[in-house]
Amino acid sequence: MNDVLVANLITFLETGTPPEGLFGPDSFCDLTLPQWRLQARGIEDLIALRKGGHPAPGTVARHRVDPTPTGFVIEVEERWEQDEQHWYCRELIRADVEGDTIARLSVYCTGDWDEAQQHRHAEEVTLLEP
Repeated sequence: MNDVLVANLITFLETGTPPEGLFGPDSFCDLTLPQWRLQARGIEDLIALRKGGHPAPGTVARHRVDPTPTGFVIEVEERWEQDEQHWYCRELIRADVEGDTIARLSVYCTGDWDEAQQHRHAEEVTLLEP
């Protein structure tokens, strides 16, 4: 597993700007949302896809990485501010690596939770682990 690629992917998630060499020129992303599916090919389209859903910078509050035969899987919790709200989501991302770049991402997102959704969840559910 390439620790630099993992760190650079987290930087991309937090800033919306990929560090040099993170993605190959023909990189592909397949993003699945709770009730929608979007795709992008090429670095500029990947950036546009990311910024379309998360235009503001944020933080990856928590993550876990597991190697796969073709790259790695990373589970993340993200937090960011947008439209005067604090937002939250969880994502599972499979990254296929070719050489020293990410060639393909498959992203599964819970959907973005605004403050009202986060509050309702906290009132109705007691999580056993964070």
